[in-house]
Amino acid sequence: MILFPFAEYWWFYGLFTLFVLLMLALDLGVFHRKAHAVSFKEASIWSVVWVSLALFFNYILYRYALWKFPQDERLFSIPNFNPDLAAWTVSLEFLTGYIVEKSLSVDNIFIFVMVFAYFAIPTKYQHRVLFYGILGALLFRAVFIAMGSALMQFHWVIYLFGAFLIITGIKMFFAHNEEIEPEKNFLIRMFKKIMPVSPRLDGQNFFSRIDGRWHATPLFIALLFLEATDIIFAVDSVPAIFAITKEPMIVFTSNIFAILGLRSMYFMLAGVIDKFHLLKYGLAIVLVFVGLKMVWLNDAFGGKFPITWSLGIITGVIALSVVGSLLIPRRDDKLA
Repeated sequence: MILFPFAEYWWFYGLFTLFVLLMLALDLGVFHRKAHAVSFKEASIWSVVWVSLALFFNYILYRYALWKFPQDERLFSIPNFNPDLAAWTVSLEFLTGYIVEKSLSVDNIFIFVMVFAYFAIPTKYQHRVLFYGILGALLFRAVFIAMGSALMQFHWVIYLFGAFLIITGIKMFFAHNEEIEPEKNFLIRMFKKIMPVSPRLDGQNFFSRIDGRWHATPLFIALLFLEATDIIFAVDSVPAIFAITKEPMIVFTSNIFAILGLRSMYFMLAGVIDKFHLLKYGLAIVLVFVGLKMVWLNDAFGGKFPITWSLGIITGVIALSVVGSLLIPRRDDKLA
């Protein structure tokens, strides 16, 4: 049974979306109205703000569940239902989902670094590209989550998603780092058939008028490529969080909070992201684990693998991969 059905909580989705839009408007319209290079200090402050908001939301969600569940007559039909335990489980599911999405978003940062270097995007314009990129990502994630929520009603889809995550994790574990080539991207090649592209930047503008004709600038092509890659990442991340919880509201909010903090995390880690060379192996193990939850572990544990175990395993694997990256030098560094 869904604890937060959309028919009853449509008002919450509306208010939460309004909150997100207001925060984004405050971010771009007030704090980043003028293009500037985001410093490590500024990025750190915003990272603390976004993480604090996510944790505060989780606390409010927990308190609300403690109050609401004992009054919800639908839930009385569930055998041995414990309102206090259910509220605690909801809170842990949000936290676990948030950690999974936050960890998987590190892959996006690798892409951001390479794309901005490829198109030679100055640091002071990168925030603008990421702002609109994340705005598009929020829309695409909402669509993917809505589709996933509908598909999860069919039990066979759970096994399909689980198998997909296992295969993706194994491929990630053994994959080699490859150079990105945006010029070969299908979406960008199709776009160039519609509109000409200027080889030069025009300040922070996505389009510029040249000889009486509109041209897309490298800034817009970078944005287009980031949107295309985020759709690919969403195919991995959305099923991953559905392995943690079947509550669409928790999937939606934890996903959105993780994405909102992605820009500040990028500006914090962009200069040292190469140091975490073992992180991709940790992320691969996490994907395999959550895939196994869907195809085997949940059934093996009576329908629900303990969320406390999931949280411990996921945070432990990510922490070990980060610490290992700092303690064990990259092979290339040894050769140097």
